[in-house]
Amino acid sequence: MVSTLHPRPYRIFAGSSSAQLGSSIASHLGTNLGASMLTTFADGETRFEIQENVRGMDVYVVQSTFNPVNHHLMELLVMCDAFKRASVRSICAVTPYYGYSRQDRKPSPRSPITARLVADLIQVAGFNRLIAVDLHAGQIQGFFNFPVDHLFSMGVLYQGIRKELEGRQDLTIVSPDAGGTERARVMAKFFQAPLAIVDKRREAPGKAKAMNLIGDVKGRTALLVDDMIDTAGTLVEAASLMKDQGAKEVWACASHGVFSGPALDRLSSPALDKVIVTDTIPLKEGFKKLSKLQVVTVAPLIAETILRIQRNDSVSALLE
Repeated sequence: MVSTLHPRPYRIFAGSSSAQLGSSIASHLGTNLGASMLTTFADGETRFEIQENVRGMDVYVVQSTFNPVNHHLMELLVMCDAFKRASVRSICAVTPYYGYSRQDRKPSPRSPITARLVADLIQVAGFNRLIAVDLHAGQIQGFFNFPVDHLFSMGVLYQGIRKELEGRQDLTIVSPDAGGTERARVMAKFFQAPLAIVDKRREAPGKAKAMNLIGDVKGRTALLVDDMIDTAGTLVEAASLMKDQGAKEVWACASHGVFSGPALDRLSSPALDKVIVTDTIPLKEGFKKLSKLQVVTVAPLIAETILRIQRNDSVSALLE
């Protein structure tokens, strides 16, 4: 049951990586971003100043930590320290894209678990809560000793493409690897469509080779579902496999458009007919001209989550 209580006093602030998304979240909440100044000193050090009274308030800091990830992460920590010293009631890190999330385990001896290190930095800085969208691995929530609201963008992506794909009898949802099967299954349930899986072998970080397809896409429209697109190597390999298997169209959707290195050239491949991502990471200039690329926003989802937290309403009910 939704609470009728008014939310506690709160303010939304945004770092340099998520200024546009932060503004959109604030707009959905009927407010503006908090007044602040975020710049750098001549030597590159981050400089942050709060330009309004936030004493006793709940503060939400919106900042995705993508490339340059270390700079954006440091901004997030510096902002937190400023709010802590300004006597706020609580500080929540809103990291729509959580950098270093792929380093969530030890893939080889003598390697770090950097996702845990970042979690430690966020906690030591003074944050009391985290809101994240589609963490690369769900167990990252266990790296924190405070509440983590792990949001899923599959519903947002579905709403963005349902008008074009809903009702198609020839639609097949495809997971580009075995690890993403659960994510793809959610989308398959939304569309009431069959599921296929690509059997993938990863030769090295950022390099993958699609090997086999479990399922049938011949004469069908294939929708590849993933959590992120980085260099787009995996995606294009899987899309090419779909076309080789007789798919008439190949679409792809992902939560995070990281888009590194050769991603632009690869996304231009004729193997992909359409690509849909969310705005957890803003598009780089070159990608805005790619006509097959569509962006849907997670701002309403994050805004509703913040409102539910402030009203002590259930966030899990929103996800369901």
